Amino acid sequence: MNTFDWSVIAFYLIGMIGLSILIGRKQSNQDDYYVGGRNLPWWAVGISTMATQTSAVSFISIPAFVALSPVGGLTLLQYEMAVPLSMIVVMVCLIPFFRKLELVSVYEYLELRFGSSVRYLVSSVFLISRALATGVGVYAIAIVLSVCMNTPLWLNIFIIGIVTIIYDTIGGIAAVVYSDVIQMVMLLCGITLCVVYASIYVGGVGIMFESFPAERCHTIDMSTFWGFLVGGFFLYISYYGTDQSQVQRELSAPSLDDTKRSLFFNGFARFPLAICYIILGIAVGAVFLHSTDLQDAIPADHLDYLIPQFILLFVPPGVRAILFAAILAAAMSSLDSALNSLSASTMRDFVERKQDLSEKRILLLSKLVTIMWGLIISGFAFIVGNISKTILESINMIGSAFYGPILASFLMGVLTKRATAKAVFAGVVAGVVFNLFLWLKIQELFWMWWNLLGMVVSVVVTLIISPLTTPPRREQLNDYTLKGSGMLREERRWIAFYLLLVLYFGVILISMIFIERYTG
Repeated sequence: MNTFDWSVIAFYLIGMIGLSILIGRKQSNQDDYYVGGRNLPWWAVGISTMATQTSAVSFISIPAFVALSPVGGLTLLQYEMAVPLSMIVVMVCLIPFFRKLELVSVYEYLELRFGSSVRYLVSSVFLISRALATGVGVYAIAIVLSVCMNTPLWLNIFIIGIVTIIYDTIGGIAAVVYSDVIQMVMLLCGITLCVVYASIYVGGVGIMFESFPAERCHTIDMSTFWGFLVGGFFLYISYYGTDQSQVQRELSAPSLDDTKRSLFFNGFARFPLAICYIILGIAVGAVFLHSTDLQDAIPADHLDYLIPQFILLFVPPGVRAILFAAILAAAMSSLDSALNSLSASTMRDFVERKQDLSEKRILLLSKLVTIMWGLIISGFAFIVGNISKTILESINMIGSAFYGPILASFLMGVLTKRATAKAVFAGVVAGVVFNLFLWLKIQELFWMWWNLLGMVVSVVVTLIISPLTTPPRREQLNDYTLKGSGMLREERRWIAFYLLLVLYFGVILISMIFIERYTG
């Protein structure tokens, strides 16, 4: 990295802060800060949602998984199978309630349906799990950049953390969304540039694809297929439908229809984006096979060095800076979403309760809480270690440990009138404890199953305990369950879109079978 490279990166970082200052001038209250005045365009919300999912974790870890991981290759496509089906459940069962109630924190619904105890518990689980996963992500990206760019670890964490804290604190969710759109464009440009330079080095696109080992062309691994399909189905319902970092964006669109458009977009766009990352893995993997320099630069226990080392060795200055800026942008995309959502949940679920505060005071406290979480996560990034060989698995393992029980609390509220507060509370605790037991003691079980098993344990405990406790009050049922709300009648005009998502799931599955049969 030379002076010009660092100048390009500095220009990008300053630009992000300038954008946040421009956007932040329009804020006057907490709704502006956390949900953009509920007036952000659906396409920006959709791209921002996808940008968070396809952050630096994807740019660095997915190609390494495809090219080098012992269990990798095209089996990466299994990660994406369940997304279209999951979107249907989110669009039908969850989002209509959140939009109707004009929530800021998604966990406000749990208090309306069950009471404050469940809201406190689930919000606390979210705060812990999201902060942990984000800290792991920041650390993992920082350590990769530290090795590949020959920069101190503390400097990388400082750059990612401080710049994100500044533009997130000033600009709020609007700055997060629009910066994510810019970062997604940078990621796509980065993928394209890497593929172009890789194909030139190996002698053409044809040689690039021919170099990909046949044994890595398998798209279906039956030892994990059902875990990805079933576990992934519940993982994505929970992620898009109950995770504050995602739902907060969905609450920022002007209407329920706009929110559904953003989710429909994600249901269709994630698979093509995954294909782009797979092509990047194939391209750089071909260079790895042809270059001893790149092979020597990738330790067996740090496969995520693949893309950064490729950029350093084979991409010229200037362009190289753009690509590293894209990695930093992607890392900040994940962090900015976490900071704003952690701040929103902390303020709405804990700080503001039973306090009579002015709008100006609330807005100031909201920004201070954002700074607090930024410092906590950045500090945590200094001490956390890797959980698995690739960042991709690390982040998903953390999410899978908590998502199932969180999802159970919402589904019990929406789908049944029998569930009670004490039963749901006990169910969530039981589900989380059970998943942590699986993580620590039964490591041979594929971690994707934790999403289903944690949810099942939570649901079973809830249904067993509910008849033994005081039934919920009528006002906790009529407007907060599907049967009592009448919302299902409003879904008729979206049926065609849901059928398209089902057909798209079939297309994805058929495509995987076709690739498996004719290339694997």
